Amino acid sequence: MFSWLPTEFKRRAKSHWKGLRIGLLRSSRGFSKTDLVHMLRYLGVIEGDTLFVHSSLDSFGAFLGKPTDIILALQEAVGPTGTLLMATLPFTGTAVEYLQKGGIFDVKKTPSQMGLLTEIFRRSPAVIRSVHPTHPVAAWGRFAVEMVKDHAKAGTPCGRQTPYGRLLDHEGKILFLGTDINVMTFFHAVEEILESQLPFSPFTKEVYSPKSRDEHGNLLVSQTRLFEPHYSRRRNIEKLIPVLRQRRWWGETHLGGLKAILLKASEVLEATSILASQRIYCYDE
Repeated sequence: MFSWLPTEFKRRAKSHWKGLRIGLLRSSRGFSKTDLVHMLRYLGVIEGDTLFVHSSLDSFGAFLGKPTDIILALQEAVGPTGTLLMATLPFTGTAVEYLQKGGIFDVKKTPSQMGLLTEIFRRSPAVIRSVHPTHPVAAWGRFAVEMVKDHAKAGTPCGRQTPYGRLLDHEGKILFLGTDINVMTFFHAVEEILESQLPFSPFTKEVYSPKSRDEHGNLLVSQTRLFEPHYSRRRNIEKLIPVLRQRRWWGETHLGGLKAILLKASEVLEATSILASQRIYCYDE
């Protein structure tokens, strides 16, 4: 409709409108770091938790603090005996397409493409990052070292011997802040665990040998299957929602326009197993 307008004018108008919208949202529904911690407590996050977080900073329009305050709130919620994790994948799209472009993943220098909050977290004090060419994880807290160790040696990016699969060893919880559950990287661990029960393998037949550089500059070569792009595009994790809700395994609340969902990793695995036993799989036709 307004295609005839100059590009710079449209950009400024869009930025101005966004600023007005955020201003109105903060004045009517604004919430603080303390409010965010209280919301997490209400949702079921407790001190000592191992918590894997997916987030969309765009959904924090009513938040009255800085992005770093969101991370501080998450750290406060799990406390000094807890562990906080975020996926810091270096690509968007599929892992196969990413590796076809070549290049070497550098655990210290390669930025996260999973949103601004994950990149800020990656650079935060006392945060370490797993060495993995496609699916690295940033971690902070009590079990951070244990969670990220030897990730480059795993036979799949998110299997049992990775930070994702190890959520099951620590009664891990998965928090979604402003995102739906289709972004859940832990589900890839479920795919590996239940691979023999699926009518097809969601992994490539080819074993890839991508390279990574660790924090000391050492070059590591992984031997890993990746996620088959055909099935990745068909994946639909929202098929789990009815089972999770029915069994009261679904936690949800809202704060200032921000939707928060909390799940337990073990219950996600159980819900997927229940559907698989009924020949219902989390993929669209």
